[in-house]
Amino acid sequence: MNATILRPWYVLGPGRRWPLLFEPFYALMRLFPQTRAQAIRLGLVSDEQMNAALVHAVEAPVEGIRIVEVPQIQQSALR
Repeated sequence: MNATILRPWYVLGPGRRWPLLFEPFYALMRLFPQTRAQAIRLGLVSDEQMNAALVHAVEAPVEGIRIVEVPQIQQSALR
């Protein structure tokens, strides 16, 4: 089975911006090694970044299963 699985915690968009209140807390969590991985995994993704990641997943199919986490989704908008 070939599949790309996108795993954002939350996708920000119109009317869905309440998690931005957590951004200072995420920044604080990234400062400490014990909580850095969780802060990165629970990062926020914009709808533009998510759309770019979806387009990339379709344009660059894989053989097997590919799991795309928040940092890779955030970078998809840069491609």
